[in-house]
Amino acid sequence: MPPDRLQEPARAAALACVPDWTPVLERDALTRAFTFADFNEAFGFMARVALVAEKQDHHPEWTNCYRTVSVTLTTHDAGGLTQKDIDLARAIDKIAASCP
Repeated sequence: MPPDRLQEPARAAALACVPDWTPVLERDALTRAFTFADFNEAFGFMARVALVAEKQDHHPEWTNCYRTVSVTLTTHDAGGLTQKDIDLARAIDKIAASCP
């Protein structure tokens, strides 16, 4: 059974917990770009996120171009944002904050 999509007012409260993430206008998703000192730091960030995502069984859509990692979160089997996305966004923010 897929998780429930976030509905108001719980949705607004959840989004307030991840203020650096931007809603994607054309779909029910969140996005954020992270810029690092170089490719090595960006790739290390992705490796750390991958471990957390695997543990949470919730995987981001992402791209990497040299030192920039763009991340989009949505719960595909629910058709939009769920608490799983908020939880992963918060974990990603913590990982980014711990990068050199």
